[in-house]
Amino acid sequence: MAEEGGGEEYLFKIVVIGDSAVGKSNLLSRFARDEFDHNSKGTIGVEFQTQVVQVDGKEVKAQVWDSAGQERFRAVTSAYYRGAVGALIVYDITRKTTFESTKRWLDELNTHCDTAVARMLVGNKCDLDDIREVSVEEGKSLAEKEGLFFIETSALDATNVMKAFEIVIHEIYDKVSRKILSSDSYKADLSVNRVSLANGVDLSKQNNEVVSCCSK
Repeated sequence: MAEEGGGEEYLFKIVVIGDSAVGKSNLLSRFARDEFDHNSKGTIGVEFQTQVVQVDGKEVKAQVWDSAGQERFRAVTSAYYRGAVGALIVYDITRKTTFESTKRWLDELNTHCDTAVARMLVGNKCDLDDIREVSVEEGKSLAEKEGLFFIETSALDATNVMKAFEIVIHEIYDKVSRKILSSDSYKADLSVNRVSLANGVDLSKQNNEVVSCCSK
């Protein structure tokens, strides 16, 4: 809820999904703490971090959830997706198989979320352009087909990481503002760290905007 005497506060839950070792945890740590762990080990289960972003003078808390990409941790799926209003679907531009898996991750997202969410396709590790297996055109084509935002990032050198999250956060905020401006449903219930999806909010009309990838 909005704090007493203060402006409105919003808490948007955003999930980061994709195969193991595509860089999900480092994208999160770069966004939340501006850090990169060269010795990052695979995430066990689920973790999340919160970052505050100002949108139109309002304080928005982005609660970003990172999960393990390994199949043995899929049991957490339902709880992981519950209440999510944004998602980054991440692949590694140097591993074609991780790009091919994005369709499965999209299917899972659509299965477990109560409504369509603001979705961004992210081609990570664009600093490794010399060994890429997935072209920018392939990423753009899939994004256009599925109605996703698209961007290429590098958690290593921070290219486009903040931009990727900020585009998703602004998209969520824009939809909330236009659809339920006077509703309390999306205001952060900070005591329990959750977002209640408002009945009747149509987030299904996805913006097909394609965000340019990182430039050398």
